[in-house]
Amino acid sequence: QVQLVESGGGLVPAGGSLRLSCAASGGTFSTYTLGWFRQAPGKEREFVAAMAYYGGSATNPDSVKGRFTISRDNAKNTVYLQMNNLKPEDTAVYYCAARRGGAMVSARGGYDNWGQGTQVTVSS
Repeated sequence: QVQLVESGGGLVPAGGSLRLSCAASGGTFSTYTLGWFRQAPGKEREFVAAMAYYGGSATNPDSVKGRFTISRDNAKNTVYLQMNNLKPEDTAVYYCAARRGGAMVSARGGYDNWGQGTQVTVSS
């Protein structure tokens, strides 16, 4: 069972950037696919991006493609989400998630382990 801890959230003006980090422990990080989801008040949790252990990645094309980039450092057991050109509609709690294997699923139910979330607020 892997434990996940997110960090890096905060308040940023529209057009700004943030980099979220998710540190993993307690599992074999290099065998997991890591994902980022977000949940705004009153909305469903939404897939943002995922990266497989072999380096393949996927992002949500409808909302963040071209602005957000996922990366991982297997030596540091950490996955990152670089967020550029932030918009007020990006305001949400951002969650890190992990699943065994290399499938980059976008469904929330496809992930077995979750972090506690980090708040990102983008002011207009």
